[in-house]
Formats: sequence, C-alpha cells, structure tokens
Amino acid sequence: MSDPVVVLDDLRDESEELDRLVGELSEEQWAAPTPAPGWTVAHQIAHLAWTDRAALLAATDAEGFAAETEKALAAPDRFVDEGAEEGAKLPPAVLLARWREGRERLQEALRAVPPGVRFPWYGPPMSAPAMATARLMETWAHAQDVADALGASHPPTARLRHVAWIGHRARDYAFLVRGLPVPAGPVRVEITAPDGELWTYGPEDAAQKVTGPALDFCLLVTQRAHRDDTALVAHGADAERWLGIAQAFAGPAGGGRAAKGTA
Repeated sequence: MSDPVVVLDDLRDESEELDRLVGELSEEQWAAPTPAPGWTVAHQIAHLAWTDRAALLAATDAEGFAAETEKALAAPDRFVDEGAEEGAKLPPAVLLARWREGRERLQEALRAVPPGVRFPWYGPPMSAPAMATARLMETWAHAQDVADALGASHPPTARLRHVAWIGHRARDYAFLVRGLPVPAGPVRVEITAPDGELWTYGPEDAAQKVTGPALDFCLLVTQRAHRDDTALVAHGADAERWLGIAQAFAGPAGGGRAAKGTA
C-alpha cells in the first residue's frame, strides 16, 4: 500500500476532481439519472457524503459506529439506498456543502490516526491508509457514474493504482460475500497504467494471472463495466471465475453492470 500521506493526498485530489464536475451544475443536472438504477447525480454525491460520515464515525467513535452497523444489519438491502435517498432530497447547495465539509473532516481524522491502529468497518477492520484507499476507490467509481450521466470526460490518472491495489486485495472477499469457496492459490495481476507503466500485484510465480489495461481492471472491480466489455485476459480458471464476480467494495454482493448492447 502507498504511504498514508500519499494516499490521503490522492484521495483529496480525486475528490476535488469530482467536485469540479458537480460544483456548477444546474438543478436539472443534479437530477440527471446515472447508470446506477434509481440514482441521480445527487444520489451519487449523497452516498459519498453518507459514507464519509460513516468512515469518520468508525475512525473516531467505535461505539457510535457499532450502533450504525446494527442498523445496517437490520435492513442490509435498504441501508445504503436510504442514506443516498435522504441526502438527495437536500437542495444541491446544501448537499454539496455537506459533502465538502464531511470529506475534509475525514481527511483530518485519518491523518491523526496513529500508525498501525485499525478501526471497525462493514468489512474487515481498517487502518487509516486502507480507509483512505477505500474512499478513493469509491470516489473514483461514483465519479465515473456522474461523468457517464453528464456525458463528461473522466480521464484515468495514476491514482488508479490505489483502486487496482484494493481490487486485487479484495479477491477473496468477492468469493466469501457470495458464499463461494475461495480459490486455494494466489492470483497475479499485471496491468498497464494510463502512462504505459506496468503495475503488478501478487506473487510472480502465481499459477493464476490477470493481464490487460489498468482502467478496465478498475472499472471491473468497482462493477462499472461488464466482464465482456473489458480487454482483460484471465490465465487460469480461478482467475476467470474471479473476474466474473470481482468486487472491490465492502457490503453485499453487487449486481454489476449489463454488457453493452444488452441493457
């Protein structure tokens, strides 16, 4: 994983890039539908604001976060959507201000967490760098939804290395959350970064391997693209099974996106 200061700086940059996409939108654009069924641009930002608040609570108030987790377990299929729907009802200016304030408070809290300290989360416990990486992954993925909704450009950057890292690290979780046996052996990921650099994750001698563009890998593990719409190549049956269910985010198994031309 990257140095905690580096990943926190990259999280701030990723958030600011999304902020530039939404900062001057009209009310009509805030209500534009995104590729996530039932979610508008406002829902996307509201979800980020809601999750930042949950992350702040986890990092600063373990008991308060435990109470929030109980609510999530009571309604696992609705908890996330309800948080997004509540925020999406706010006037855009209020929602935008809430998101900006919340993400800055989270930045401050994560920078203050001592090295090695872990705090609870909806998946495995998180260190501050891991939480920052997860927040960057989500911010990038929801920015992709917003860009798709607005017909705006969302060029890939070197910050995708954090998304790729957590996507590889979450390989076992993707199987476990679906009640499937985890493959016994590790998987190697060799992907080409936007600037042509080769990013690698996992042991060099792994029998199972995934190769291809880093952008495609990141779109797949955040479930922003269907497996068939990527140029990723799986070397081995376990690697292919993983690409069919890959999920970098915590929570229930995601439904993914339909292949282009079938939606």
